[in-house]
Amino acid sequence: METAAFDYELPESAIAQHPLAERDAARLLVDQGAGNPPTNHIVRNLPDLLEPGDLLVLNTTRVLPARLALRKETGAAVEVLLLERLDGGSLSDSGQSRWEALVRPGRKLPPGTIVRPAEGNGLEVVIGDDLGEGRRAVTIDVDGPLLDALEHFGVMPLPPYITEVLAEQERYQTVFSQRPASAAAPTAGLHLTPEVLARCAERGITRADVELVVGLGTFRPIATDQIEDHVMHGEYFRVPQSTLDACAQTKANGGRVVAIGTTAVRALESAAALGTNDGRTELFIHGEYDFAIVDRMMTNFHLPKSSLIVMIDAFIGPRWRDLYSDALRDGYRFLSFGDAMLLTRH
Repeated sequence: METAAFDYELPESAIAQHPLAERDAARLLVDQGAGNPPTNHIVRNLPDLLEPGDLLVLNTTRVLPARLALRKETGAAVEVLLLERLDGGSLSDSGQSRWEALVRPGRKLPPGTIVRPAEGNGLEVVIGDDLGEGRRAVTIDVDGPLLDALEHFGVMPLPPYITEVLAEQERYQTVFSQRPASAAAPTAGLHLTPEVLARCAERGITRADVELVVGLGTFRPIATDQIEDHVMHGEYFRVPQSTLDACAQTKANGGRVVAIGTTAVRALESAAALGTNDGRTELFIHGEYDFAIVDRMMTNFHLPKSSLIVMIDAFIGPRWRDLYSDALRDGYRFLSFGDAMLLTRH
């Protein structure tokens, strides 16, 4: 498949620059299947759009304040975006830790370059070797707990297409987030509130959790001419056995597994494909992929020619183009802080 087949025209005016005042007020375009027009709702209606016996699966990862604005000894500005820890330590550690990172301007930062915050002490980063695909190894040295240093010196790693300042940092976290580890939010989950989840439970819609640490594999663009040539960057996932058991029981009882976000889909399908509850996944869902677990998916609107659009195509087929066209025509807000769709697998 040609990557160009997954392009579409995305006006800048359609890109949401800030979250809505109320999380669950986001619009929700509900797919009704091939040949039928979609219906328009808001996320607050989600409990009524599902059925008793369905299972919601949420990605509980939490975003690290992983974007660091630093300076060389010359005063030149440097940006370090932490992607994944390489040494297996804890965020409560002090001292040194090794990370995979994106560094700008990379070509002007040879290995051994030391960068620090412009103001304040307690954090130092040594730029290391080139890891390929624009990634660098970096060593961070902090005086106290690493998480404290990141929360003090770092900011939320908002995507580059969001140019406005985020007034409330917690709006880039889901209300059910747990372990800080990700370099980006599982954005479909940003719409859910405790009230929506409680109403789902009242209707007999149960919940199970997974973790997929969102990194380069999720947001790296497809740079190859052919979809099949794209290689996914590995990301850590964990699917508790209780979640897999809940999925199997739901299906056995005639219910549907509803994944909130593409990252929840990738975690569940990775567990099924790899036959393990946790590890690293390079699963690239595209083409005639045979989904083993997920029946429905709530997801935001994604960038053109991204692996996420390709996953949507595998899930519902080429009608994603009609849904996107309808959404753009009707003024839906796109990308991370935008509105959402509820899709049913074809």
